Amino acid sequence: MSAVTSLDDHYDVAVIGAGPAGLAAATVTATAGLSTVVLDDNPAPGGQVWRAVTTTPVQDRRVLGDDYWKGQEIVQAFQASGAKHALGAAVWSLSREREIGVSFGGGARMLEARRVVIASGALERPFPIPGWTLPGVMSVGGAQTLLKASGLVPGGRVVLAGAGPLLWLFAHQMLQAGGQIHAILDTSDRAGWRAALKHAMPFVTSPYLVKGLKLMAGVRRRVRLLTGVTSLAAGGRNKVEAVIFRQGSEGGQRMAADMLLLHQGVVPNVNLAMAAGVEHHWDAQQLCFVPVLDTFGGTGIEGVAIAGDGAGIAGAEAAVERGRLAGIAAVRALKGDTGKLPDETASRKVLAKYDGARAFLDTLYRPSRGFRIPAGDTIVCRCEEVTAQQVIDNVRIGCTGPNQLKSFLRCGMGPCQGRMCGLTVTELIAETRGVTPAEIGYYRLRPPVKPIALAELASMPKTESDVTAVVRI
Repeated sequence: MSAVTSLDDHYDVAVIGAGPAGLAAATVTATAGLSTVVLDDNPAPGGQVWRAVTTTPVQDRRVLGDDYWKGQEIVQAFQASGAKHALGAAVWSLSREREIGVSFGGGARMLEARRVVIASGALERPFPIPGWTLPGVMSVGGAQTLLKASGLVPGGRVVLAGAGPLLWLFAHQMLQAGGQIHAILDTSDRAGWRAALKHAMPFVTSPYLVKGLKLMAGVRRRVRLLTGVTSLAAGGRNKVEAVIFRQGSEGGQRMAADMLLLHQGVVPNVNLAMAAGVEHHWDAQQLCFVPVLDTFGGTGIEGVAIAGDGAGIAGAEAAVERGRLAGIAAVRALKGDTGKLPDETASRKVLAKYDGARAFLDTLYRPSRGFRIPAGDTIVCRCEEVTAQQVIDNVRIGCTGPNQLKSFLRCGMGPCQGRMCGLTVTELIAETRGVTPAEIGYYRLRPPVKPIALAELASMPKTESDVTAVVRI
């Protein structure tokens, strides 16, 4: 791997994202002799899972854990592969012809690739509760990013609320880093345990079980845990001052807090793939939209594949293998079988192990309806400050879906382009209309899928034919 300061016009393979899947895919294609570039808007490789693994100030390996430091091996293999790495390169457009719009080095430009692997990873699921826009309320993933990249640990009375593996992992990491947790409010549905039992066998035989039990036991010994939380709100005037919650049928409780960290799982980051025209479907198990793919991550668009958690949530280990399979497919399509490819069968065995265990986790930590579908004055779209009641009122007067809602309320038209509200809006409209989320669909996404300055667009090189086409229009 060599960091680049300029980009060529053409590559054999362009990989979008330098997380586990992107690094693995690029390593395969570059090692096979294909000109490969990785486009990533972060300052160092690793993605969210292995964020800052080459630069983190956290040097005590016990803090972030063995799974985090495994990322160094993947990064080192990537660095030795010969792939090019464009640091700080934000991809804002991808066409069906594999033309990629990139913001890089203070300017915007287009480049082309014979094969494209989208490895844009996952996002935390929206957690729209009353007061979630108050200063002092943030996501667990955001707090974890600060720990990995800068060694920062939250102070004061810190409350974690929600459910899912990442919540427990961060609680463990924060305690290992010397932080203190005032309490954990567990919002997982108790009925989830019974529903998850039918998926127990693959989970019991997976690597998740022992690691998960050990991690949770360590946290439980040191932190007050309140289970069965059925409602949640952040209270305060200019910042969060308290968490108001209810356990089961008990009356409301109030807990003083200086910081509230929320998490209820992760979902695929679909914006770029959807804007490119990749077909997606509603996954009723993971409660999100996922792309329609073949067994190598290939999409219905020729030469475009999706790997990693952007293909459906399965975790870092599975993401690496998905990336390798996408890389294998790219090499075979462009060069045939070169004999330098990883063992496809081995990758599929690892994938089967983790995919089988995932059903247990998805069922166990399925977010409750009340934490996915807000009501009243709770903010849904943070960018445009649209409330749940506004969405409901507009549906009742004839708004049929998320795209029409843009015209009514500008919902989903802010800087995040629906990343923080898209799933909430889909489910809220579906419930109000009495139909399924699959029938409602998602925002119609168009480039630029990430904010880009007009000055960058204006600086793009133009040919005489481009100008003629604009004048003709």
